[in-house]
Amino acid sequence: MIGAIVAPHGVRGEFRIMPLTETPDIFLRLEHIFLEDGSKLSILAVRFHKNVLLVKAKEVDSMDAAEQLRGLKVLVECDALPPLEDGQYYVSDLIGFEVKDESNMVIGFLKEVLSTGSNDVFVIKSITGEEILLPALKVNVKEISLQNREIRVKLPEWAE
Repeated sequence: MIGAIVAPHGVRGEFRIMPLTETPDIFLRLEHIFLEDGSKLSILAVRFHKNVLLVKAKEVDSMDAAEQLRGLKVLVECDALPPLEDGQYYVSDLIGFEVKDESNMVIGFLKEVLSTGSNDVFVIKSITGEEILLPALKVNVKEISLQNREIRVKLPEWAE
């Protein structure tokens, strides 16, 4: 997910997208986007406006049609995403990974990642069904293995 449609803009079918990515410029290079409802939109024009993007898509030609998109998440194909530096990961690649502590004991699975502004927070669904909130800091996240689909962490004392 790289954004969310927040509102129509004007009467000709433009709509506003709140970017939910650290690289909102990606929208300027896209030829199409996918929405969480499975639809695909062909992008005709994109421009920045304050803290949102104004988008015109071929398939959306009225304010009413744009209104129907409100609240939908915006997705892209993986190959449209910019490459990452070492040690960086796309959240969507990590969801569902097994989370283990330093002694290799399974704690649970990564349910979601919350973006708080200062640092991300891993939401781990424990094997007992409870949620554990773990700040995604180097002191807590020791290793991420894409190959093994696991995250090795050191839980703070308050989370054990």
